[in-house]
Amino acid sequence: MRILIIPDKFKGTLTAEAAAEAIARGWRKARPQDALDLLPMSDGGDGFGEVISRLLAAKVQTVKTVDAAHRHCFAKWWWEPKTKTAIVESATVIGLAMLPPKQFHPFDLDTFGLAAALRAAAAKGARRCLIGIGGSATNDAGFGLARGLGWEFLDPNGHRIELWTGLRELAEIRPPKPRRWFRELVIAVDVQNPLLGPRGATRIYGPQKGIHPGDFAAAERSLRRLAHIARKTFGTDFALQPGVGAAGGLGFGLLAFSNGRLEPGFDLFAHHAHLERRLRSADLVITAEGAIDRSTLMGKGAGQIAVRCRKLKIPCLALAGVITPEARAHRIFQNLHALTDLTTVEQARAKPGFWLNRLAERAARDPALSPRP
Repeated sequence: MRILIIPDKFKGTLTAEAAAEAIARGWRKARPQDALDLLPMSDGGDGFGEVISRLLAAKVQTVKTVDAAHRHCFAKWWWEPKTKTAIVESATVIGLAMLPPKQFHPFDLDTFGLAAALRAAAAKGARRCLIGIGGSATNDAGFGLARGLGWEFLDPNGHRIELWTGLRELAEIRPPKPRRWFRELVIAVDVQNPLLGPRGATRIYGPQKGIHPGDFAAAERSLRRLAHIARKTFGTDFALQPGVGAAGGLGFGLLAFSNGRLEPGFDLFAHHAHLERRLRSADLVITAEGAIDRSTLMGKGAGQIAVRCRKLKIPCLALAGVITPEARAHRIFQNLHALTDLTTVEQARAKPGFWLNRLAERAARDPALSPRP
């Protein structure tokens, strides 16, 4: 059989590449005769840079900058000189995984450090920049990034606002020169949320970053004021566009202050990976991610793979750390296997590669497996 292995990351434990390799090792133990094609994927979050740079044969670069807490660091970005394409992954600069757990409150974090990566790409001569924005620690709607690119945010007395929580006093936005850094800036997003309201950045994604319900009103007030003044300044209400609530509103900031264009991260990956052709050549597709749950059914990477396989009548198998009853009942996959079928959540997190290897071997020994007719 020709097997296409196309996993997403197992968040916090395995990269998409490591997951693909673990699955392949396990599968080969049971079915050494099968031909395996490994295609790690990303929908715009952690791992976006490694995945897309591999597809474009881009080389890693480094830039000196600061993380979300303004601690000095070196961050990776990627460069493909023939097409003058830069690839930036926000999570490598301002990612939540870069910070010690519960040490910083999101009110004290911002996207300022991300500007250094965009400046470095522009200085290299990039005409096109692809930026994946998932996995951020921030909730500042790109305010810090905009400041890092030269935008000024002034209060009624003409004083510069330097903390995003001070945006509730925003009266004027002043642009820098230049205002456009690339001919094309593509913002890879993995959600469709607006900036504000019940489905906005603060209420939906803020809690996982440390914003408590008691903080919602203050955070929303600052972002609402930013959206209001931006609308007056640009004549466009960016806050309502689907996806601008991604990464704590970073989608909004890149759209408003960097002339970016939002695109579903999975679609960007699928285009550069020539996904349709590779799916058609497979007898069986194996996808995987940390959790197969409601978000999978609503369009996350593994769910997107399942939908495309169903259209092409290709069997699709899913492996995951955990699988919710809702996902099992939905039946978008031919079969589902979870690490928790073999071990505890604690053990799976402690040795994810080992258990994913074991799970893939078990799945490969399923007597019901057969190639497409």
